[in-house]
Amino acid sequence: MSFAAWITFVIAACIISVSPGSGAVLSMSHGLSYGVRKASATIMGLIAGLLLLIGIAGAGVGSLLLASEFAFSVVKTVGALYLIYLGLCQWRAKTAAGLGVDAASGRPQTPSLRRRFMTGFLTNATNPKGIIFMVAVLPQFITQGRPVLPQLLILAATMVTIDCIVMHGYAFLASSMQRFFRDAGAVKKQNRVFGGLLMAVGAALFFVKRGNHA
Repeated sequence: MSFAAWITFVIAACIISVSPGSGAVLSMSHGLSYGVRKASATIMGLIAGLLLLIGIAGAGVGSLLLASEFAFSVVKTVGALYLIYLGLCQWRAKTAAGLGVDAASGRPQTPSLRRRFMTGFLTNATNPKGIIFMVAVLPQFITQGRPVLPQLLILAATMVTIDCIVMHGYAFLASSMQRFFRDAGAVKKQNRVFGGLLMAVGAALFFVKRGNHA
């Protein structure tokens, strides 16, 4: 892989990371609700899901998913329903005292580290748009005739670094607005905004087609 090809990949990775999507919405939601430090667990889950997608693409499994209408539809449906489920849970999150809100701070009680991590992981791991992007883009930066694994590791490290920075940036921007969401009423509005966004992104996944990667 040439340096020019790597720089081109960096630009493409920055664009796809900055583009609003389920990962960005989740990072902002958890950043606003729990702060950047605790949102890091969610972001590490997103990164783990991203690494899984890169591995799937590198192993050629992603191409098989795109070739099979049934397999792709299953992944797409699972991903869409999971995001809608997350959005619905956040939309309906209770904000009355003693029902999911810390009495001292007025902020939502923080889920366990494991739950935050798994939420991030499943959000990316079940994203068909992520599979399409990896299968469509990664091969274009793999130099034929050279060992594939080292090149794939370079691309994975690059993508992970960029995504980690961008997602933490989204979480930081959202967390900087925490002072405006101190009371239960504001928290309820926040939950409905991000819950609605997650459900909208999930619903949009139903319209993703295999041919969109061409």
